Amino acid sequence: MATAARLDPRAVPVVRVDGHLPAVDPASLQSDALRRRTWPQSASDGPDQAAYPRAAAVLVPLVMHPEPTVLLTQRSEQLSSHAGQIAFPGGAVDAADASPVQAALREAQEEVGLDPRWVKVLGQLSVCLTSTGFRVTPVVALVDAAAAWRPNPSEVAEVFQVPLEYVMTPANHRWHRAECAGTVREWLSMPYLDQGMERYIWGATAQMLRSLYDVLVRPDVPPH
Repeated sequence: MATAARLDPRAVPVVRVDGHLPAVDPASLQSDALRRRTWPQSASDGPDQAAYPRAAAVLVPLVMHPEPTVLLTQRSEQLSSHAGQIAFPGGAVDAADASPVQAALREAQEEVGLDPRWVKVLGQLSVCLTSTGFRVTPVVALVDAAAAWRPNPSEVAEVFQVPLEYVMTPANHRWHRAECAGTVREWLSMPYLDQGMERYIWGATAQMLRSLYDVLVRPDVPPH
């Protein structure tokens, strides 16, 4: 959900913070609770497919430490788009991919060396529509804490983890608004201070984390 290449999101004022909303109960973030939760297994492209013709998928990897984390990447500065930004491992759905799930697992293996054997797919979040014309399917998965990462340096500068509880707490969800090319845009950020370094999570990545929050904050009601 980047607004424009020239826009520095850090320089755009915060217009509101969602501190009035409840945080997800930490017990709901543990492996057993996440496995028991009812997760959607498919996501519809909806009526926007013509306007967003480029299908993509990302893996939302929830790493099952005693205090769960979410794995993120810092994109390489050498990439032609979204260079240096924080993202989930993922990319375009190829013709050979049987599903968005397969695409997300393939991309995660290619980008960060995540072996699918360490991964348990839970379900999919709502499709995220980006200003660059992508319809992105976020695939939520549990990842064994023993999994190893081997970042592909041509795509990924760094792999890091953020506490899942932090990004599932709306007091850390900040909204920004700016006019760009005559259009007013609004987006989320979730900056995280990691050993003195700011991890600036924003745009589509923050939007998908917010979708995860929307699922996890609700009581789980199995389908009839």
